[in-house]
Amino acid sequence: MESFSHELHNFSRTRLRKQSTRITTASGKVFVETRSGDGGYVTKCEGESATCGFVQDLSLDLQVGVVTPYLLLASQDAASDTATLRNYKVTHVLNVACGVENPFPQHFIYKTVSMMDLPETQLTSFLPQCFEFIDEARKQDGVVLLHCNAGVSRSASVAIAYLMAKQKIPFEEAFNRVRSARPSIQPNAGFLVQLKEYRP
Repeated sequence: MESFSHELHNFSRTRLRKQSTRITTASGKVFVETRSGDGGYVTKCEGESATCGFVQDLSLDLQVGVVTPYLLLASQDAASDTATLRNYKVTHVLNVACGVENPFPQHFIYKTVSMMDLPETQLTSFLPQCFEFIDEARKQDGVVLLHCNAGVSRSASVAIAYLMAKQKIPFEEAFNRVRSARPSIQPNAGFLVQLKEYRP
């Protein structure tokens, strides 16, 4: 009588379909690992163009949302495009991203307030210095471009909070005004909770 393990091995070899496992490395390379007939594994690379768990978008996002005449909302792409900055008469740039350089310090006044786009980040602790920069620019008849990486969560949240604080409007109205200016906004879940509870 055959051993159970021998029976199981024969069953799996003859009746089960081969399965492949996709592995994506930190650098974005994708490998497909498939079990070979001798019990080992065969690994094939799917090519250099594979990305790490997301759809790679190489198009520039130069869309600028006009929240108020002196406060604009955009992505880091717009903040790095001199033609866009000049077209909107930007004088000040408020950078709330992490690791994004300010490319034109000789042409614009910059303020960097590095914050992580994580639900547990205490958004409200960063607001006073952001508001101070925006208000100072406004006193100088300046125009502030507010950006993070994608112009979707951090910078949008600061813009919403700014409207709530300075124009004394509720969260829903501030959110809708910022979304009208830049339809792609999507503050992370933690920021949304903080903004709904924010009492400036």
